Amino acid sequence: MTRIEDDLRSGLLPAVEVRGLVKRYGGTVALDGVDLEVEEGTVLGVLGPNGAGKTTLVRCLSTLVRPDAGTARVAGYDVLRQPRQLRRVIGLTGQYASVDEKLSGRENLYMIGRLLDLSGGAARRRADEMLERFSLVDAAGRPVMQYSGGMRRRLDLAASMVGRPAVLYLDEPTTGLDPRTRNEVWDEVRSMVADGVTVLLTTQYMEEAEQLAHELAVIDRGRVIAGGGVAELKAKVGGRTLQLRPSDPAQLTPMAAAIAEAGLDGVAGARTLPEDGELHVPIASDEQLTSVVGLMGARGFALAHVGTHLPSLDEVFLAITGQKSTHVYEEAAV
Repeated sequence: MTRIEDDLRSGLLPAVEVRGLVKRYGGTVALDGVDLEVEEGTVLGVLGPNGAGKTTLVRCLSTLVRPDAGTARVAGYDVLRQPRQLRRVIGLTGQYASVDEKLSGRENLYMIGRLLDLSGGAARRRADEMLERFSLVDAAGRPVMQYSGGMRRRLDLAASMVGRPAVLYLDEPTTGLDPRTRNEVWDEVRSMVADGVTVLLTTQYMEEAEQLAHELAVIDRGRVIAGGGVAELKAKVGGRTLQLRPSDPAQLTPMAAAIAEAGLDGVAGARTLPEDGELHVPIASDEQLTSVVGLMGARGFALAHVGTHLPSLDEVFLAITGQKSTHVYEEAAV
């Protein structure tokens, strides 16, 4: 184990560290001082509208594009000064499968192994391991042009794992996939992370980010405008909503009036939803929840349901960026 690997394992170094990264294309600023950190063995979900800079960030961190300013270290290697060493410890799966359609699945994986300086025998063994892991054994000898979209995506993921990368970039990896295949890809990502791989995931699927990411970074116009865990981001946007459903829907308005009259500390803006038969009350703490529910009991209101709700990631995305999330299924179908 090298000193860099030892420092990564001990937590002295983050797996990905980005400081002040800038990339311009003519007069367009694609990245405008991006700062990021990803701890080893975790998934950072990078969210943002189209054109926010997500793919440019991935290209810079994978040495495909040279940034104009800033620094970045991945798996302990400097992106600008040590590109050759870095390429040996990273994997990349882009938005669309980049495998050779004229070759078979096994030949694609064998070729990747040889390009990574594996011996012929080692490349064959690794190809067979990846075919087994990604459920492609039955199709291993067929040309990739005969594969379905989901099979190509799995082969592309397998190719990115041939070199046992320490850090894997997934740039919208489930674009255009049906829900079943998407879930299969998610399972593989979880398996990779369980093996210690660090993942930087760009996505426009809110559900994908919630399912896979340990931490989130929201990018807009080339800047990181918010970050944190899923629950943390949801709390920043609006905290929890207390949902009260009275046994008698006619009590909705009197319940809202009782809360307004009571003047509970920090509790305001109760909203009646007659179509749902519910009263929604914004709350910021368990103490406020207890106060509101206690007030209902003290005023004699019978409750059929009490629950709390955090904003969805879609709502978070809208609140932070001012844009609704884009659904890539719909984009692909246009």
